[in-house]
Amino acid sequence: MTIETLPIDQIRRNERQPREYFEPNALQELADSIKRFGLMQPIEVRRAGDQYEIVAGERRWRAHQLAELAEIKVIVTDDSLTEMERFKRSVAENINRADMTPMEEARAFNRILKEQEGAEAKDVAKEFGKSTQYVMLRLALLDLTEEVQQHVNSGAIGTQAAVQIAALTPGNQAAVLKKWAGGAFAGDNELVHFAYALKQQQNQVVAMIVEDMSPEEREERQRERAATRKNIDRIEHVLGLLDELAKADPMKLAIALEGEVTKRLEQMDRVADAMAKARFNMRQAKAHAEAREIARLNPDVEHQSLAAKPKAPAETASAQAGAPKPKAPTKRAARKPAAPVKAAAPKPNAPVKRIAAATA
Repeated sequence: MTIETLPIDQIRRNERQPREYFEPNALQELADSIKRFGLMQPIEVRRAGDQYEIVAGERRWRAHQLAELAEIKVIVTDDSLTEMERFKRSVAENINRADMTPMEEARAFNRILKEQEGAEAKDVAKEFGKSTQYVMLRLALLDLTEEVQQHVNSGAIGTQAAVQIAALTPGNQAAVLKKWAGGAFAGDNELVHFAYALKQQQNQVVAMIVEDMSPEEREERQRERAATRKNIDRIEHVLGLLDELAKADPMKLAIALEGEVTKRLEQMDRVADAMAKARFNMRQAKAHAEAREIARLNPDVEHQSLAAKPKAPAETASAQAGAPKPKAPTKRAARKPAAPVKAAAPKPNAPVKRIAAATA
């Protein structure tokens, strides 16, 4: 293949290529770099009538336009590939460099499954070096409302939180987005836990209404409430002891606990560990309390899929092995009988992973 130089206005984008979102700041940085140092890697194009269509390198082409450059280096590729082969080649180029947003990946996987005869999630996963679970969780994102998808595309909402939100009804998604936009969550981790709590509650609203309980159930709930509050109040009494210990002179402590310092420190470590777990559980309870109010306002119990798409075959259910419990199932319209994909319950302080937008 030889490198040629073509006028920018003779080249057009492929309207069906997988990437749709190009991060403006990163694009400007690339434009500045090209303007200063030139283009390091030519883009690939194919002949399309009296013009050329981009096969790979739209971001570089856009950067040239942003830099107001009239020409660009290209490699004219063999046009023997089918439309689907060109599409998958473009997906492979971008997905392995983490240049695609989660939503772009979801739509790309969905297109392949819909348009390639006999394609299944496990086949798509193998072709792009991903797990079947990875592909299925990306497909679940297509259940997000358009407004939420925009924030996922920009990276404002992380992928892990998006998967949990995708399992909610449209009404509950809107409610979560309103709280998120109002600054109710300190970060993605809190958003993950809240969305998961709301998913657990959105189909159980009736069971939680006190008016629907029998006298025995109400009495049992009152006993549980009183016992729980009493236990928490007892913990409050320990604060005085801890404060006293915190203010003690370390040298005097060493003398007072001679021969037992290590043992007593291990005792305190166990207390601190239990406190951390209890605090995490209380934060989960807070998420459930807030989610309960939203669930009451949006009592639609059936999750309406926003985008029909194929599911994984039944045998891919094993991809869930090792996921933490409880799990929240992600529902979507099926193309063929399949096992439901489940979004794993969030872990304490679990790091939120996301696919970076176009940065390279």
